[in-house]
Amino acid sequence: MGQLSMFSAETDEPSIDDLAGVLATTGQIAVSTQGARVSVVVADDWRARALAEEFERCGVAAEVSLSPEGSPLVGTATTPELDDLYRAWTKGAIKTMPPNWVPGPRALRLWVIAAGRRDAERYVLGLDPHAPESHGSLATAVMRAGIAPTLVGTRGANPALRIAGKRRLSRLIESIGEPPDISGAAAHWPFI
Repeated sequence: MGQLSMFSAETDEPSIDDLAGVLATTGQIAVSTQGARVSVVVADDWRARALAEEFERCGVAAEVSLSPEGSPLVGTATTPELDDLYRAWTKGAIKTMPPNWVPGPRALRLWVIAAGRRDAERYVLGLDPHAPESHGSLATAVMRAGIAPTLVGTRGANPALRIAGKRRLSRLIESIGEPPDISGAAAHWPFI
């Protein structure tokens, strides 16, 4: 293993705010009288298990189940501790990225776990096709985190931020740390 970055997910303390990385992709946040709840449908079991572990590290209970369509679904417990995240990421009933949000290393890590995938020698961070107005803002946010992505697939069902080039991929890997120790994770983790 190489030298850890000062900005690595492995050196940052987990925080409830890290769950914003899931909201940057297809994750949803809902509120009730008991508090807020974050949930996301993912493509693979390893992603759901890894996210549940990360949610627990952030201090909120998590549960893995199946969506009505049969895909892995991971969600947090409903808790008032997520109310600030709900207020920051919601305008009316619409999921909206906060104006000056910059994803920290742990938020990037959750984003990679939830919706990252290899694309030949590049890496892709999935976006929410139901929140197209957020795509440009999320590209800017990732750029402010020191990784310049390219917005791709905005007219299709799989919009994403593509990260290409050794320097940018190195910065991403440095930020998010090692893949979860779960079968299947390493095959989807960025590499150079």
